[in-house]
Amino acid sequence: MTAAERADRTAAADAACKAAYTAAGAPDVGVVLVAVGGYGRGELAPFSDLDVVLVHDDAVDPGEIASTLWYPLWDAKYKVDHSVRSFTQMLDAARADDRVALGLLDQRYLCGDTHLSLRLRTALLADWRRTARERLRDVGAMSRRRHESVGELAHLSVPDLKESAGGLRDGCVLKAVTATWLVDVPTTDLERCRRALLDVRDHVHTLSGRAVDRIQPELWSPLAEALDLLKDDGTPDAEAAQRHVRSHGRRVAHLTRLTWRRVATVLDDPRPGTVTAPVTVVRGVAAHGPQVVLDGTVDPAADPVLLLRAAAVASEGDLALEPTTAAELLRDCPPLPTPWPVEARDLMVRLLAGRGLLGVWETLEETGALEHFLPEWEEIRLLPHASVIHRFTVDRHVVETCVEASKLIRRVERPDLLMVTALLHDIGKGTGLDHSIAGEEKARSVALRMGFSEADAGVVATLVRWHLLLPSVATGRDLDDPVTLEEVTSRITTPVQLELLAALTEADSLAASAKAWSSWRARLVGGLVARAAAVLGPTGAEERCEDRSDLPQLPQVKVPLAVRSGNQAAVVQVTPHDDGAGSSVLVLARDRVGLLADVAAALGIERISVRAARAWSQTEPDGTEWGVSEWDVDSESLDASQVRERFALVVAGKADTRRLERVPADALAPVVVVRPRASRSATVLEVRAGDRPGLLHQVLTAVAGLGMTVRSAHVDTVGPQAVDVFYLCELGAKALSETRAAEAAHAVRAVLSPTG
Repeated sequence: MTAAERADRTAAADAACKAAYTAAGAPDVGVVLVAVGGYGRGELAPFSDLDVVLVHDDAVDPGEIASTLWYPLWDAKYKVDHSVRSFTQMLDAARADDRVALGLLDQRYLCGDTHLSLRLRTALLADWRRTARERLRDVGAMSRRRHESVGELAHLSVPDLKESAGGLRDGCVLKAVTATWLVDVPTTDLERCRRALLDVRDHVHTLSGRAVDRIQPELWSPLAEALDLLKDDGTPDAEAAQRHVRSHGRRVAHLTRLTWRRVATVLDDPRPGTVTAPVTVVRGVAAHGPQVVLDGTVDPAADPVLLLRAAAVASEGDLALEPTTAAELLRDCPPLPTPWPVEARDLMVRLLAGRGLLGVWETLEETGALEHFLPEWEEIRLLPHASVIHRFTVDRHVVETCVEASKLIRRVERPDLLMVTALLHDIGKGTGLDHSIAGEEKARSVALRMGFSEADAGVVATLVRWHLLLPSVATGRDLDDPVTLEEVTSRITTPVQLELLAALTEADSLAASAKAWSSWRARLVGGLVARAAAVLGPTGAEERCEDRSDLPQLPQVKVPLAVRSGNQAAVVQVTPHDDGAGSSVLVLARDRVGLLADVAAALGIERISVRAARAWSQTEPDGTEWGVSEWDVDSESLDASQVRERFALVVAGKADTRRLERVPADALAPVVVVRPRASRSATVLEVRAGDRPGLLHQVLTAVAGLGMTVRSAHVDTVGPQAVDVFYLCELGAKALSETRAAEAAHAVRAVLSPTG
């Protein structure tokens, strides 16, 4: 089936309509017959209806023509979707219903009054463009509802060529959006994909013998034969047919998402035509409206991590990674070294855990950028699942698993391993072997390449090997039988592995389908995990919070006269690390409750990421108490005077710290736990929350508000999650009581919780 055959079908239908119009004695003036919808576009499939409208001037009565015109078409066995409307009724119908408007934009003259047809087309287009800003929001919402209801053509087990995201209807909507002149769409690329999908629909009609848009599983092989997609032995290649259809659908879906983002930018612009400057977010990467761009300060040819940095910023901020930006980085950035640097590994985890992962990952796929750091992806790209329980193709299922896993990172000590395992858990599919066994070594190899240690790569490999273990044992074995428990604990041998596997199982199941994670299945798996945890012991959180509050003997910091006299708020010294990876910032000021919170605010306002901190007191011979704190930060070129000035503004109450105090409404709830046995001389508070510049400031301010001091803070960022440990004391340097410890935990939890 080709465009030429569709043109032939359209020409035959046009001839039949003209003959019927002539036979009905219709006039040449005041009345016109037009084709709309797919027939108007000349895209008749073998079993398509003829969508036609008899339009007449308001002052003209079409008379009997309106009832006799259709009989010859019915006699010719055409299925006709017809209506009769006046010129004004046509305009009113288009204004009242967006669906009608979209169909009428494709109207095409058949016979009758050519002037009336031209007037109608001009009026419809003018009306569409004049009201575009009001109507496009509704059209976009209508499209999103359809996508949510039907799903995505590229990844559905039974794709719908017309209604699904990336289907033929989206192609028509994009053409209508282009007609508004508000945004542009790559029409050449769009038309190429649309015509390929039209060819497929023609074959599906012919093979089914009726007008259908859904490709049932049994149609893939005959469809492959019709498309001349054959294996080396000459038999139809059903998998190739799926990839052919799904790749074009994915491209249309990608163009659709990019277009609606651009539309949103235009519609939300309070001052149309005003040019705003990009805002740098991280080194080399800026946010410009709803998209991520390069800020021009970094040469891509000298920074192999820049592509991942831009992708992570886009994913975390739910911004668009512009295809042109991704393509430029793919072209100019050198390959990542093996193993990856720590920054690249952390950025990959942040990318996977970001709320905008789906759109960013799609851009990376469409531009070929995924091959830059994950060439194994090609093996599962658009690969259909053999199991009917899965609603998506393998690649989309993997991304959906990452989306679900990102909601569970507060439950686990190693969110970085959870996210990478979610990405790799099905990487063995497409090999023709047991995917768990084949995926084990693939996952280990990828994890090592990403820069994980041998031990961490072993955990990832183990989780991939046994990612189906918990549901299969929980639903098919007697949980009270000791042999059942041994089957789990002989393979998953540490508390951390068990914790990760439980989260991965839930994410994997939720990504497969709603039925795959029923409350019954969740209870069974939860019961099995609890039994295994009793055997394997605690997760090791107490060990992670081991006593680190006893500080080594530290040299006295000289207090300058300017600080003694009060003319200067603090001493700030910056010492770059020998390896060039960050700096040490030493701050000295008069000791008081809340001092650390103010230093954290100064660093946060400057968007300086803190990796660790410790604090101690220094007593001068005259009895004056000075507070000293040392901060390990990730900046190599920090200006000490700028930090000192910012600190002075914070102390004076003149710095705007509101940005640091905001918690995103969609942020995950924090986990705040008191570790009573982790220290003999202080109370240890562990905090897991989304990493952001204001986190330390919020925690330290909450603690200071209760009159407590912080002996030391140990900051660790694992992917998108901060895992921070604080050693708290009363003013008299003693540990907190149980009541006070609970009060501190409640206060910290309150300031870090999203408020909606």
